[in-house]
Amino acid sequence: MSWQQIYDPFGNMIISTALAAIPVVVMLAALGFFHIKAHIAAGMGLLAAIAVAVFAYGMPADMAGRAALFGGFTGLLPIGWIVLNIIFLQQLAEQNGSFKVLQDSLSGITEDRRIQLLLIAFCFGAFFEGAAGFGTPVAVTAGILIGLGFSPLAASGLSLIANTAPVAFGALGTPVITLAKVHGYDLMEVTAMIGRQLPFFSLLVPFWLIWAFAGRKAMMEIWPAILVTGVSFAVPQYLVSNFIGPELVDIIAAIVSMVSLVLFLRVWQPRKIWHSPSLKGHDVSAHEAKPPQPLVTHSRAALVRAWMPWLILSVFVFIWGLPAVKNALNGIFAPSFPMPGLHNLIEKVPPVVPVPHKEAAVYVLNLLSATGTGILLAAIVSALFMRYSPVEIVRTFFRTLWLVRYSLLTIVLMLALGTLTRFSGTDTTLGLAFANTGAFYPFFGTLMGWIGVAMTGSDTASNVLFGGMQKVAAEQLGLSPNLMGAANSSGGVMGKMIDAQSIVVASTATRWFNHEGDILRFVFFHSIALACLVGLYVTLQAYVWPFTLMVVR
Repeated sequence: MSWQQIYDPFGNMIISTALAAIPVVVMLAALGFFHIKAHIAAGMGLLAAIAVAVFAYGMPADMAGRAALFGGFTGLLPIGWIVLNIIFLQQLAEQNGSFKVLQDSLSGITEDRRIQLLLIAFCFGAFFEGAAGFGTPVAVTAGILIGLGFSPLAASGLSLIANTAPVAFGALGTPVITLAKVHGYDLMEVTAMIGRQLPFFSLLVPFWLIWAFAGRKAMMEIWPAILVTGVSFAVPQYLVSNFIGPELVDIIAAIVSMVSLVLFLRVWQPRKIWHSPSLKGHDVSAHEAKPPQPLVTHSRAALVRAWMPWLILSVFVFIWGLPAVKNALNGIFAPSFPMPGLHNLIEKVPPVVPVPHKEAAVYVLNLLSATGTGILLAAIVSALFMRYSPVEIVRTFFRTLWLVRYSLLTIVLMLALGTLTRFSGTDTTLGLAFANTGAFYPFFGTLMGWIGVAMTGSDTASNVLFGGMQKVAAEQLGLSPNLMGAANSSGGVMGKMIDAQSIVVASTATRWFNHEGDILRFVFFHSIALACLVGLYVTLQAYVWPFTLMVVR
């Protein structure tokens, strides 16, 4: 039997919204306030979600269990698979000493911790977001920063803050391509609209990043470098999104920004070098930061050996992100498994969709085309290049698996929670609460995208979840559907830093296990503040700057 979602089961949106928020509140409170371990907090949130879905929303209990199981499988592949293999590569590089040489070479470009953040967290992270997405950029950049001696909280939190502006065009444009495909937006028009929103924040985020790390005065000491980084990313981001398409926006912008910053540093250096590896002010992990090390120079051959694993990783991740490669690999092996008792048995209903729509629940075991598999192959090739024996490679892999076991469990439980809220309709109830705000909808509709990513951990999933609702609400209020569809994605990127799976990825990459609550408390203000700024910007587009809504061909 099929089951139709109910978005206001009590005939009172205040009560229904309060009930829908319980699972998220339980999980975030357990993490952020009660310092409960992440996998236990995720389990508590999942149990709360099952209780709300079954007893408040009337979802059949077996469907609720199957939805959670379906989400758990999704947590293992692709997200958990990425985390496992990027940590595997990092372990290999650390064990043979090449990671230390890499750190020394980055210090050779600049010893200033602020500029290292710009180069690694923002530029390098944006490249991996554009090529792979799905947790890869945070895993890579947080791991490099912790290796450079940054405190665990600084490495984790600042990697999350930096991984915002590029997210809408991550994984070769997957979020916006999915938004257009699923909900009938014109791909180029909605891509262009996002490209008129995010460049402003691509300019702002580097300043914000350094302010969050070192304070306003220290930020102003290196404003020329920050400006070069932001402008050289924002301009290509605008041009590529408005005149080419969504696929290569982040990759082109990241390369231009990285090259521009490195070239600029040849003619400019800060007067005072910032050596502190910890957050200015209260940093609970400051005692775990490594003191500055004397600058060590290495031969060209040693530098090539040190950078080779990461160059190999970049090549593999880029190749694995190409649609033609994914399609070819899926043609070899990508069996589909419709979830019995769930697939096409749950219906979304108006006003979320124009007509009732059955929800698919098909798990695709795309092991060959998964980004994590590309990372695994890159790690194996790099290990052979670093002269590891096959036995040592296998031993290191299983040692890594044991190291991240609780992180993988947490990701599985988080995805189970997010998937259950989607199938039960509780997340839609939260979205409808934002939709009923009338003239303030451009602001609150943007926050709908923010909460969508915060709950699901994915800008793509948020666009699938709320993209149709944004279109319907915009048409009813006389707003541009493309504006609000783009706002869902642009606002959503600021929720990426507080979604539970990203925080777990960051804590795992920095080996700062069981401190997810500390990371959440640090990034939460930055997330909501930046999301509100995006909301204000979208409101200005809607009512003050209508010229930004014009289609450019």
